[in-house]
Amino acid sequence: METINFPDHDYVFVTHNEDGSVDVYFNIETDEILALGDEMNGINDDAYMNGYNWEAFLNHYLARNAPDILEDMETDSEAGTYVAFYEDGVANEDKAIRLAETIISLVENKEEIFRILREEGDGIEWD
Repeated sequence: METINFPDHDYVFVTHNEDGSVDVYFNIETDEILALGDEMNGINDDAYMNGYNWEAFLNHYLARNAPDILEDMETDSEAGTYVAFYEDGVANEDKAIRLAETIISLVENKEEIFRILREEGDGIEWD
């Protein structure tokens, strides 16, 4: 199994699994992401940021900003993590890396997250 890490962003990584899938793991239980989730919930009561609501938020964001990343993507989120996976392949590896980079960009630019919550939060299909 090969893992792609993102320096200084230990909350997200991409793996190539023996079954041929390429997975994106977003650990939402790190201190940084938990604090961000609390801020998000302060803006929108429906945004209690478990893995399912991160999935809802990211699906909403990607549908508007990078719909191709959603193509062939499946998810298996849990309360404490967001997981997306694709069948193996160069195009899908690119999508997985772009998804991880999108997560990092949003976390680093939390004002964009807050804007989305204020302006579009009622249109997100929360858990």
